[in-house]
Amino acid sequence: MAKPTFVYVTYIATTLEKLWDALTSEAFTQQYWGDGQLQSDWEVGSSVQHVNQDGESESIGEVLQSQPPHRLAYTFQSPGVTEVQPSRVRFELEQYGATVKLTLIHDRLDAQSCLNVNCRWTSSLSYLKCLLEIEDVLALVA
Repeated sequence: MAKPTFVYVTYIATTLEKLWDALTSEAFTQQYWGDGQLQSDWEVGSSVQHVNQDGESESIGEVLQSQPPHRLAYTFQSPGVTEVQPSRVRFELEQYGATVKLTLIHDRLDAQSCLNVNCRWTSSLSYLKCLLEIEDVLALVA
């Protein structure tokens, strides 16, 4: 039986480069993750860590693919969990007129994890979209 996959597609009024930076910058990820930040140098084979506000690693992974500003993929697993295959997170960024189409694919999930990531990703990516679009509006007004 195939494991569940979570797919989320959104269109963001920004550039490929700004969206890539938002996905890979520690300071920016902290703005939309809320309770921590992603830390990595985003080179294939490098570690990826979600570090909470207390400096504790809540998830770990490895960069599988990094093709700025179009594709990013990494594994995702809770620390100390070794008996389960890590899930995989993939971002695909495509220019779509004046917007960027962002496709998130989070697969290799069990049923409960799929429910959990559904809530987490929907909220985080909605907030990311707002941050990027408001940033552009504020730049026009200033």
